Amino acid sequence: MTIINELQLSKDLIRFPSVTPKDAGAIKFLSKKLKKLGFNCKILEFKDKKSKPIKNLYARIGKKGPNLCYAGHTDVVPPGNIKDWTINPFKPSIKKNYLIGRGANDMKSSIACFVAAVSRFLHKNQTFKGSISLLITGDEEGYAINGTKKVVKYLRKKREKIDFCIVGEPTNPNRLGEMIKIGRRGSLSGNIEISGTQGHIAYPHLSNNPINTLITICKKLKEKKLDKGNKSFQPSNLEFTSINVDNKAHNLIPARARARFNIRYNNFHTSSSLKKIINNLIKNISKKNRCKFKVDYMANGDSFLTRPEKNIFMARKIIKRITKITPKFSTTGGTSDARFIRKIAPCLEFGLVNKTMHRVDECVSLTDLKKLTKIYNDFLVEYFK
Repeated sequence: MTIINELQLSKDLIRFPSVTPKDAGAIKFLSKKLKKLGFNCKILEFKDKKSKPIKNLYARIGKKGPNLCYAGHTDVVPPGNIKDWTINPFKPSIKKNYLIGRGANDMKSSIACFVAAVSRFLHKNQTFKGSISLLITGDEEGYAINGTKKVVKYLRKKREKIDFCIVGEPTNPNRLGEMIKIGRRGSLSGNIEISGTQGHIAYPHLSNNPINTLITICKKLKEKKLDKGNKSFQPSNLEFTSINVDNKAHNLIPARARARFNIRYNNFHTSSSLKKIINNLIKNISKKNRCKFKVDYMANGDSFLTRPEKNIFMARKIIKRITKITPKFSTTGGTSDARFIRKIAPCLEFGLVNKTMHRVDECVSLTDLKKLTKIYNDFLVEYFK
């Protein structure tokens, strides 16, 4: 049985410039690695008319239950200005005990740690009772339309059962071992368009400036307290991300004004309940100001919470033993593909330190790579006892 080194595999994966939606060969490379370990690999490509095709991988070894799944993504965010990096972001380098490269902690190295852990586990447990699977997508950093969401539908159709899932997202703010994610807030994005009446700026009484109405709407939405949070979740929060009028003339009252916003919300709300609140507020203000309005939404998944059970407590015990830190259960941060997977299996999220994710010179501690591999390996051992 081949023993895989987590550092070498991390480097190999980082070398693929797999910026969403481009795969750049990362999925095929990982599939070949897993086949050598005995996995049955299926590369799933999904596409539709409105989005780019995405490659995904579902790999499984073993035919019996329970099926322990690891979920992750090989796609990364753009590196930005490469001149700002101290290295080429897709030519990984080690400096001062850190591996630097795009995807070093979000999240190619986490995938490498799990694959390395599996190789060690299989070396000593070739006849274990159960199955190990990996659900790897190339569409987590993008719109997530043709990624994990469609893989989950595929697995349901094939009646493929997953009993528990570890999502390898970077969950720790500062030190490995600080945090296990057991849920996530929901995410709802919206585009507001207010239509008034265009006219000459010297004759405002003959026009109806939509900017005034939009500013009032933005102010009222921002002032509205959605909730105070609860034991499991922080308060829901709305943030405006852009305001656009696209008016190049200084003496023209525009006909339209637009704004974008995003809400990260807890389990007091659903995307449907929030839409009603927002629509009513915008409708009332627009009507009062004799403006027309339009709101387009994109829901990215409601909030969810996995109640701590034996596997989650087992993970916490293992993490504490290896890192000497007792991880807290948390639902903070952005969204992840756990929002899709939780529909077919209970899951937790645990990975590397997220301090430098999406930043220039994204990096991961070599010590953390070894520890995370050990954590994943010990979880496999305990899970299949």
